[in-house]
Amino acid sequence: MLTEQPRKGWTIRDRVLSTADHTLIMGIVNTTPDSFSDGGRYTAVEAAVAHGLALWSQGADIVDVGGESTRPGAEPVAEIEEMSRVVPVVRDLVAQDVVVSVDTMKAAVANAAIAAGAHIINDVTALADPEMVDVCAASGVGVVLMHMQGDPQTMQASPEYGDVVAEVSSFLEDRAQNVIGSGVDASRICIDPGIGFGKTFDNNLELLSGVDRLAGIGYPLLVGTSRKGFLGGILQDAGFPTTAEQRDPATAATVALAVDGGASVVRVHNVGHALQAARTADAMVRASRRRN
Repeated sequence: MLTEQPRKGWTIRDRVLSTADHTLIMGIVNTTPDSFSDGGRYTAVEAAVAHGLALWSQGADIVDVGGESTRPGAEPVAEIEEMSRVVPVVRDLVAQDVVVSVDTMKAAVANAAIAAGAHIINDVTALADPEMVDVCAASGVGVVLMHMQGDPQTMQASPEYGDVVAEVSSFLEDRAQNVIGSGVDASRICIDPGIGFGKTFDNNLELLSGVDRLAGIGYPLLVGTSRKGFLGGILQDAGFPTTAEQRDPATAATVALAVDGGASVVRVHNVGHALQAARTADAMVRASRRRN
């Protein structure tokens, strides 16, 4: 189903990222030693910055920097350690005019990253910490509110839903209204259904096929499927076992489906592949709208 994006832009600090003519690409920089796809590759500041700049030069609209893995079963990272991984990378990327998002659930890390110039806080707990809400409201950064059942240590133990799309939609609507009531401007909110975060294989497929319903909530919608385990499951069943890094073509297929459903942002490891998929889907979606 082809749907129109509910908003034509996402306000982040002193600028608006337009989604009127194309879907935004968020490229991933993991500064962690234990992320599921590229853990340990960009733990040095210089390597992380170089990778962020490479993603930016390949066409990323946003570079998302994370210092704590949220893969299933991941162990928490101390606040000071996460800051030391993230803040220097943010500072160096912002100095090169890169639009930077920071993937964190800690208010102190968010505050330090914002002081270093970060434009967006991407929180897998949907700003559950009231202090995080205050930090984001005061700074005017863009925020990503994500749905997760449980926490990274337990989320894949036994996730259960009735209608997963309806339940995730209800949570995101309620959470957005709560943070608006606490001072975050509605124009700064982006929502994320949290594919792979406390979801079964079937839940992930249902959420991806229900992107149009999620986009209909009225906020820019971020979809993050990149290299995730459910794609590995699909390929395994088809007779093609893969490592995480071999799933970029499968990721590109989900990017196109997300764009078709009305996603405003896709979060990916391989910007080049995703960009081709997104721009092709963008053109087809817009051609369909012109016909209608």
